[in-house]
Amino acid sequence: MLTSNNRRSRQRGLSFLGLVFVIALGVGVVAVGAQSLPVLLEYQAIVKAANKSAREGTSVADVKANFNRAAQIDDIKSVAGEDLEVTKVNDRIVVGFEYSREIHLVGPAYLTYRFKKQTQ
Repeated sequence: MLTSNNRRSRQRGLSFLGLVFVIALGVGVVAVGAQSLPVLLEYQAIVKAANKSAREGTSVADVKANFNRAAQIDDIKSVAGEDLEVTKVNDRIVVGFEYSREIHLVGPAYLTYRFKKQTQ
């Protein structure tokens, strides 16, 4: 009869292949995150510029010109003033935009971000 002292204890922990897999997964997540950060920062800049243009503009041309000035300052490349949808709701100017950005991952694989927003 085997007692608990005679039994072989099971090893616990991460094998070498498991460690390689975890590291590869971590590198992939960091690589995608590093490429996604500029896209998300640009989106925030676009929202900020659209809100400011809607507050300060009095006409469609004025709103688009204000947005183009802000786009030059913040280096916004994805949306131009001509791409904005400017409407008036209850005597308030509402600015909307819609665009998408692609990030090349590897080979034929791309990550696509689609943004759609309307000022309040």
